[in-house]
Amino acid sequence: MNEPIDIVRLRHCTYANIRRVDRMITRLYDEILAPSGISAAQFDLLATLVEIAPATIHYIADAMAIDRTTLTRNLALLTKKHLVRCEEGKDRRVRLVFLTQEGMQVFNDAWPLWNQAQTRVEQALGRERMDSLIVELATVTELIR
Repeated sequence: MNEPIDIVRLRHCTYANIRRVDRMITRLYDEILAPSGISAAQFDLLATLVEIAPATIHYIADAMAIDRTTLTRNLALLTKKHLVRCEEGKDRRVRLVFLTQEGMQVFNDAWPLWNQAQTRVEQALGRERMDSLIVELATVTELIR
């Protein structure tokens, strides 16, 4: 026999609520970053590379908490734009990802736009709520890993 659907519990679905917010935030950042020629996801990848490059695909995927297939697809787009380059490591099975000078320039050009999007979210939420949200999201990330 099927269990009755609990509508209240369904409305509190973690997945649906997080995805809804994710889509809204992504749309906002994508719109504001549009003049830079990169998406929010591409900016996030470039920002990660600014911090950790050169790095292996496995290390980057782990740092960003994304699957390697998605990362490889995003790297291919950035490679086409000459923003990153991939090279074989000492072990031929390992690929290292480097941020190019062009990639660093695009990141630097996009930074003020990202900052504008970030400020908009901070203003909407308020500083205290924003800080609390970031702490909670980091905690959830660590607990689910």
